[in-house]
Amino acid sequence: QVQLVESGGGLVQAGGSLRLSCAASGRSISTYVMGWFRQAPGKEREFVAAISWSGGISDYADSVKGRATISRDNTRNTAYLQMNSLKPEDTAVYYCAARLGGRVTSHQAYNYWGQGTQVTVSS
Repeated sequence: QVQLVESGGGLVQAGGSLRLSCAASGRSISTYVMGWFRQAPGKEREFVAAISWSGGISDYADSVKGRATISRDNTRNTAYLQMNSLKPEDTAVYYCAARLGGRVTSHQAYNYWGQGTQVTVSS
């Protein structure tokens, strides 16, 4: 079992930045693909970014491409999501997730989830 805990969310003005962290415990995530998803009120959970187990390959949703950077530190058993130039439409609960296998954008393919961290961007 992998337990995931997100942190780093908060209230930020439009144009600002946040760095979200996802700390894993229970087992090493070094062989897991790590993903970030978000869910706004009344909307479905959507893919934000994913990173390969080695950290060498990453994917991004078009809505955050150029503004987000996903990374990981397997020695710390932690994944990160750096978000810059934040927009009000980025407001959502952000979740990290883990899966074995390839990088995919469907939230249904991820086995382990954190509890989420709220990001609110004011205009």
